Amino acid sequence: MRYIRYAFLAVLAIVLVAVALANREMVTLTLLPAGLADLVGMNRSIGLPLFVVILGGIIAGILIGFVWEWLREHKHRAAAARRQAEVKKLERELRRTQAERDKDKDEVLALLDQAS
Repeated sequence: MRYIRYAFLAVLAIVLVAVALANREMVTLTLLPAGLADLVGMNRSIGLPLFVVILGGIIAGILIGFVWEWLREHKHRAAAARRQAEVKKLERELRRTQAERDKDKDEVLALLDQAS
């Protein structure tokens, strides 16, 4: 399985290098459309190789997806934490109840009751 993963990563690296070599020409990346940039007064642009723009878009999309999923799953993590706290509370209550039940018993009999 390890070799399959290494082979997949090697093929992925070769494909990414091939895409980068095929898309080396410079492109102008602007922050805002021309009409809006003139209105706001922020006419910012930068020249980058096309493969940087492509790979940057892919990375930004993956990061946005991870954050979105993390925020979406918050309710599930909160519910699991509540259930975990309730389980701990019930376990404490069970130990306390067993201790009250076994306080008048012989220690050996109390240990045998707890084992079963």
